[in-house]
Amino acid sequence: MLVRTDGASGSNQAARMAAIVIAVVGAATILGAYFFQFVVGLAPCPLCLGQRIPYHVGIPLAALVAIAAARQAPRPWLIAGFAALALVMLIGAGLGVYHSGVEWHFWQGPQDCSGGTPNFGARGGVLDKLNNARVVRCDEAPWRLFGLSLAGYNVLIALALAAVAVWGMRAVARTRIANSE
Repeated sequence: MLVRTDGASGSNQAARMAAIVIAVVGAATILGAYFFQFVVGLAPCPLCLGQRIPYHVGIPLAALVAIAAARQAPRPWLIAGFAALALVMLIGAGLGVYHSGVEWHFWQGPQDCSGGTPNFGARGGVLDKLNNARVVRCDEAPWRLFGLSLAGYNVLIALALAAVAVWGMRAVARTRIANSE
């Protein structure tokens, strides 16, 4: 018969806490993005919106992993859950690095948000509205703190959450299974 040793409950507790931290910090990050969008008035560019997707995937996944850890789910399932969380957060960090590089003009961003708006001519009506439309540019950071834009802070947060996911995965992997009678 397989029985968990004394260290198993502590490892599951650590895994559950890691998943909860990922869910809570991820939710706080998304709420912060919404704060900057709706309260401060910084409209997100297409790259900003793309950086939110890993959080929309990672938050519910982290909640599921926390529930699974609390219910003593099999180790392979928990390890796979944390591996998926780490991958999702690393993708988020990669998107943030790409956007930061576009803001610092290290490389060209997508044409729809990094290039100039085309001149549609001097006719009235719809063309005037298109010419006067404000395009949110991906290559201009509208806000910085200590030299980092929101994309730069997203890199740091996503990397930290990926590290927490790896820590949770290691906590689960350290759980020992012992044979007993």
